[in-house]
Amino acid sequence: MKLRCVVERITYQNPENGYSVMKVKVKGYDDLVTLIGNLLDVPAGSVLLCEGDWKLDRKYGNQFVARTWEEVMPATVYGIEKYLGSGLVKGIGPRFAHLIVEKFGVGTIQVIEDEIDRLYEVYGIGKKRVEKIRESWERQKDIKNVMLFLQQYGVSTAYAAKIYRQYGKESIDKVRDNPYRLADDIWGIGFKTADSIARKMGYELNDPRRCRCGIQYALNQLSDEGHVFAVETQLVKTAVTLLETEEASVESALSSMLETDDLIRDGDAIYLPPFYYSETGVSRRLLAVVGVRERGLFDPELDIAAIEASCGISYDDIQIAAIRTAVASKVMVLTGGPGTGKTTTTQGIIAAFRARGQKILLAAPTGRAAKRMSEATGMEAKTIHRLLEYNPKDGYKRNEDHPLDGDALIVDECSMIDILLMYNLMKAVPDTMCLVLVGDIDQLPSVGAGNVLRDIIDSERIPVVRLTRIFRQAQRSRIVMNSHAINAGRYPDISNGRDSDFFFIEQDDPEAVAAEIVRLVHERLPKAYGRPCSDIQVLTPMQKGAVGSSNLNILLQQAINPEQGGISRSGYVFRPGDRVMQTRNNYDKEVFNGDIGFVESIDFEDRTLVLNFDGRQIEYEASELDEVTLAYATTIHKAQGSEYPVVVIPVMMTHFVMLQRNLIYTGITRAKKICVLIGQKRALAYGVKNLTVSKRNTLLKERLCCRAPVSRK
Repeated sequence: MKLRCVVERITYQNPENGYSVMKVKVKGYDDLVTLIGNLLDVPAGSVLLCEGDWKLDRKYGNQFVARTWEEVMPATVYGIEKYLGSGLVKGIGPRFAHLIVEKFGVGTIQVIEDEIDRLYEVYGIGKKRVEKIRESWERQKDIKNVMLFLQQYGVSTAYAAKIYRQYGKESIDKVRDNPYRLADDIWGIGFKTADSIARKMGYELNDPRRCRCGIQYALNQLSDEGHVFAVETQLVKTAVTLLETEEASVESALSSMLETDDLIRDGDAIYLPPFYYSETGVSRRLLAVVGVRERGLFDPELDIAAIEASCGISYDDIQIAAIRTAVASKVMVLTGGPGTGKTTTTQGIIAAFRARGQKILLAAPTGRAAKRMSEATGMEAKTIHRLLEYNPKDGYKRNEDHPLDGDALIVDECSMIDILLMYNLMKAVPDTMCLVLVGDIDQLPSVGAGNVLRDIIDSERIPVVRLTRIFRQAQRSRIVMNSHAINAGRYPDISNGRDSDFFFIEQDDPEAVAAEIVRLVHERLPKAYGRPCSDIQVLTPMQKGAVGSSNLNILLQQAINPEQGGISRSGYVFRPGDRVMQTRNNYDKEVFNGDIGFVESIDFEDRTLVLNFDGRQIEYEASELDEVTLAYATTIHKAQGSEYPVVVIPVMMTHFVMLQRNLIYTGITRAKKICVLIGQKRALAYGVKNLTVSKRNTLLKERLCCRAPVSRK
């Protein structure tokens, strides 16, 4: 059966699989009809032509289950007003939609299409608004054409705006010419989507273009898991399984890609070029900087007493050794856990460089980490991207031809730095500059490919000072003591207590844990500690499940920022005041993966939002919200480099695949004042004992030791 309807409101959307429940207006029905199906990213106001069947549900009554659907132009006055008022056409919101339709009735679409200047006849519409409507209408027409083209190949309309933003009026020609380019060019469209289009366009299983894209996809998937390269035999096996084709076809495509330098072989390792040049470049630059000139291990002229007086700190022997090593070495690593004095030692290193009259630069991988560094040192600290003066058009302005201007660079949270970012940083470090790398190697490794800090330490080519003493003040914190216990493989102290800053709440049922987390964040913790909900961050091992970040975000939003106007996208409704997180690097907006902000305002007429990231107001179109997620709860991986006054962490056996010692350790060390774990004691014990950490394919350590393969075949 076919059903033509207007989407009134979206009752539910699952961001993981696209399953949606909507209330729609259907001609001939007095009440709204329930429409269910895979309708992700269909906004309210859309006019749909659905194909499916009616179903009588015992609990929810009559529903229409859509198997397929497409967006169509509205034909009734009601549908036209709803469509125009949805914000799809910039310059027309609900108020002007009503006025326009009141003036032109069922002929409204025709007027906008052929006689748009007649909109001046509508009270309140001026030249600026008409031009905005004209431009938006033309853009929507082009996007509609892309939608219609893609729909014949079973592709969701959610991708149309992205494709149009990338290719413009050439969208259809480019997709028709090579659909696999979508996987390379457009974030969110992976190999499987591109392959689905290509297969319906008639591409054979062993088509060379398909095999090339499959190999590239397999390598990109490995890089997303932290690997810098793939072993050749494993890459071929993975690609054969993915493509469901003969090994000979894959090997032929791989050989062709190696010949054209689309891939690089180094021994048994197969690299995407950016990763090969980054790994070899980091090792080459580090060794070059280290080898510029040899200096004594200690500087006899360094006045430690004066440094202690200027910092107001009395340093122990290891910290003094760290300060001396920093000024005596071209490159040095400072590492240690919480409470061991990394920050105060860094202050001493800064004072030592200052005493020598040297210009000091400070940097960190994320905005939050840079802000913390600034607060701790009283100096300006920049993100690495800003330090290197990155912009999307020109890339990194600071490089080997235009190096950084300074005598010493101190970089914090180095465990977060992946191989690509490290290479761009090292290119900008001149041979004359001292480099101090600060970080905790026991935390989770970088989200991006590589294991840079650990590889540098393990190479034993760079001086390393590891702080191990827990200072007396820190010993009073159970957060600090428990994090060190966990890092040593010991079960933490969960005896709770009125004066403790570390608590464990035992609960076996995942649904009950989720409900208690909501109570903790919304009621119990704010009341107990006088802190707003915005100071409390839920960190969870996984995205999925009852205590995964996706479900917890929905529950927490309902409690903290309940029903009001918002914009739906990717299974979430974004409302003013919502805490949000960027989930990919967006260089145009200068917002990066893991950055946290909040929704400051929404323009429902233009369907745009203003998000505030650390005081920077950035506009997003609704179609760009798939790179943003709610952040009342987030994964521990995404919280790297950040600290929060209060942290709540569910620890359940339902997350056993992710329960590892370094993950539990990283989550707990995000808390500055209070840490609450809730769940099962056996899950906590499992995580503490589980040292199974996936080894990443990297050769940086070997290259620094000059033991890596050097041939390019």
